[in-house]
Amino acid sequence: MSLRGGDPVEVGGYPLEARLGSGGMGTVFLARTSSGRPVAIKLIHQQFAADDEFRIRFRQEVAAARRVSGAFTAAVVDADPEAERPWMATAYIEGHTLTQHIATKGPLDGAELRRLAIGLAEALRDIHRVGVVHRDLKPSNVVLSPEGPRVIDFGISRATDQQTLTMTGRIIGTPPFMSPEQLQAPRGVGPRSDVFSLGTLLVYSATGRGPFDADSPYMTAYQVLHEEPSLDAVPSALRAVVERCLEKEPERRPSADELLVLLRDLPADLGGTVASAAGASHTRDVSTQHHLPTPTTRAPGVPATAAAGPVTGGTDTAAGVRRRRRWRPVLAAAVAVAAIGGGAAALTLGDRGGDGDGKGDGVTPPAVALPDGFEPWHTVVPGGREDIPDELRCVAHGEAVFCGGGGVVATRINVLNGSQKWTVKSPGVPTQGVHLVGATDDTVLGYRIASQDAPQGPPIEVVAVDADSGRELWSVPSGAQSQAVMGRSQDALVIGSTVVTVDAANSRFEARDAHSGKVAWTAPFPANAQCAPVPAGPRLFAMCAPDDEVDAVEVRHSTLYALDRATGTLGKAVTVDGPAVPMGVAHGDLVLLQEYREGTALAGYDGVVRVDPESGKVTYSRLAEPYPGTPGMVDGTLYVSRQTGLVTAIDPATGRTKWSRQTGVEGASGPAAGIDALYFSSATGRVVALSPKDGTALWTSDPQADGLTGELGASPRVTAVGRVVVVAAATNTLFAFDTQEPPKAG
Repeated sequence: MSLRGGDPVEVGGYPLEARLGSGGMGTVFLARTSSGRPVAIKLIHQQFAADDEFRIRFRQEVAAARRVSGAFTAAVVDADPEAERPWMATAYIEGHTLTQHIATKGPLDGAELRRLAIGLAEALRDIHRVGVVHRDLKPSNVVLSPEGPRVIDFGISRATDQQTLTMTGRIIGTPPFMSPEQLQAPRGVGPRSDVFSLGTLLVYSATGRGPFDADSPYMTAYQVLHEEPSLDAVPSALRAVVERCLEKEPERRPSADELLVLLRDLPADLGGTVASAAGASHTRDVSTQHHLPTPTTRAPGVPATAAAGPVTGGTDTAAGVRRRRRWRPVLAAAVAVAAIGGGAAALTLGDRGGDGDGKGDGVTPPAVALPDGFEPWHTVVPGGREDIPDELRCVAHGEAVFCGGGGVVATRINVLNGSQKWTVKSPGVPTQGVHLVGATDDTVLGYRIASQDAPQGPPIEVVAVDADSGRELWSVPSGAQSQAVMGRSQDALVIGSTVVTVDAANSRFEARDAHSGKVAWTAPFPANAQCAPVPAGPRLFAMCAPDDEVDAVEVRHSTLYALDRATGTLGKAVTVDGPAVPMGVAHGDLVLLQEYREGTALAGYDGVVRVDPESGKVTYSRLAEPYPGTPGMVDGTLYVSRQTGLVTAIDPATGRTKWSRQTGVEGASGPAAGIDALYFSSATGRVVALSPKDGTALWTSDPQADGLTGELGASPRVTAVGRVVVVAAATNTLFAFDTQEPPKAG
C-alpha cells in the first residue's frame, strides 16, 4: 500500500516507496538501497523509543537476525538500534507467507511438502548452530520465496548465552505453535522448543490445521500440555517424523541436525493428504503483531506479497464455528493455563457483537464539552487472575466509566484521570467474549467466573454491584449458550432498569430489578430449544435454536420471538433462514447478518435479514460478496472490518456497499459512535477515526499495548464520552484522550 500522511519520506538514508504493514511494535516500509536493491525497513513506534527495556530487546533482535543471516533467513542489510526511532533494514523477500499460501491454495502435499520440511529443518539447523533460538516459528513467519522457504522475524528470539527479558504483558509466542515448555517456563526454552514448533507447522502445512487446535487459545494451551496431537490427516511417512517432534519432553525430540537426516530419508513423494477443502478453510494463525498485505492490497509495483523479515501475521479465513460453552472444558483449560505467563495467555477471540448493554441499537452519544480538568490517562486494571490478563469493555454514565471482563466483574473509573474508585474481581479464567453485562443509574452488572478451586459453585454468575460503592448487591447463576445460539456472547443484558438473564440450566429467561434483584418474571424456553436474549432498541427478542443443533454446534435454523418486557410472554415465532447474528436496529427493523460458511467454518457474511417487530415480516438481501471480518452496527448502517484494516459500510435495507476504506488498524473491532466520527480499534489500542459519511480517515493513533491483531469478531473496544474516548486494549489496559488532540500515529 502507498505511503500515508505522516509517514517519513526516508529512514536512515533509505528513501521509502510503500508501506508494507504495521502493528503493535512498528511499521514496515519498502525502500531501496542506492544501487536499487529493495529492502524492508522496520521502524519502531515512537512511544517505545524511550523504553530502555524495549531498546535492549530490539538490540537483541538485530543481533540475532545478523547472526543467522543466510540462505534460509532474511539478511540484515543495515540497522540503527540507537537512533531516535530505532530501525532495521532486511533483504526484501518476494513471496507469500505459508499462512497466505494455504489460505488461498490449500495444504501442501507430495514433493512440495517434502521440500518445505527439509528447507525449514535446514533453516533451524543454521539458526541453532549460531546459538539462537527463534521461539516464534509459525506459518506467518515462513515465506515461500522462489528460492525456497525463508524463516523471518526474530523479534522474540534469543541467543542461548543471553538471559531472556521478561516484559510484563508482552506476548511471547503463539499458542497453537508453542512448545509445552514455552507455555510453562518461557525463560528456559532451548533449541528443541523450535523443533516442536516445526512439528506443529508441518502438520498445519499438510492438513490446514494445527495438531492441537481447539475452541480457544486456553483450550489449545491445555491440548499442547496434556493431550496427544491430531495427526490422522498427515501422510504416514511424514507422520512418524512429526510424532517425534511433538514429544512433550524436549530431550525426547530430535535436534535440528537429526531432524534433517530423518526428513531426507523420506520418499521423494510423500503422497497426498486426506484434508478436505473444508479442512483447509479452518486455517488460522494468531498474529503477535500485524498482518502482511494480501495480494489484493499490495503496493503498486510490488510483486505478489513482499514478506519482509520483521513482518509477521496472516489473514484468517475463518473465525471458527459457534461454540457451545460447557463448563468442564473451561475448567480443564484453567488447570493448564494457570501455568502460562501473562503474555502468552493474553489471547482472546471475542464475541461478534455488542456487550449486551443496549449499545448495539445505534444511538450516537450527544455532543458535550470536554470535561473540566480532563487530562489524557493510561491505566491497567488488575483482575482476579493476574497471570491471565485479557481485555475489558466499558460503558459510560456521566463522569464514571464502568468496565468489566478479563478477570474483573466490574470496575469504576473516573473519566477525568483514570483513577479506580473500586474494582470487583473475578477469580476464574477469563472466558472469550464475556465482558460487562451493562449498567443502570445505580447498578453495574458483570460476570463472575468461578475459580477452579471452587468446583461446587456455579461456573458463571451474573453479579450486581452498587455503582457508587462497589458493594455486591446480589448474584445469580447464569447459562452460557448464547455463542452457540446466535454467534454472540450475550447470556444477559440490561434493558431499562431490568436485567434479563438465562438460568444455569439453559431452560428459561429470568427478569430482575437490576438493583434489588427481585424477580419480575420468568419465561420458559420453547420445547426442545435453547435461547438467548436480543435487544432491539426499546424492544426485547428471544433468539432460539433447536437443542440438537446447539449440541452439534451447528445452528442452521433460528427462530425469533418478541419477548414482552413486562410479562415475559413470547410472541409469534418468526423463522430466520440459516445461521444469523443479530446486529441492531435500522428503521425500526431488527437487523441480522447471515453467516457464510465453508464446511463448518465461518468465512464471512453474505446476506442481511430484516425483521419487522410489529408484523413479523422477514426480508432478505444478498450482499455483493461474502465479507470476512468483524461486524458491527451504528446509526442504521452495518460495518465489517477485515483483518487487513479494510472497513466496509453496508446499507442494511439493500445490502449494497456505501463505501470502503483501507485503514492502518489491522484486526480492528468497532464501530463505536462519537461526535461526527466512527472509531475502530485493535487489541494494541491503535484507534482510527472515520467519517460516517464516506469513510474518510480523520486521524489514527499510536498503539498502546502489545496485543493480537489476528482476532475476529471482537466487540467494540472504544467508549465515547463526548470529546473523550476511553479505549480498552490487551492486558486489561485502559486509556483515554481528547479526540480533538489524538495521540500522533507513529
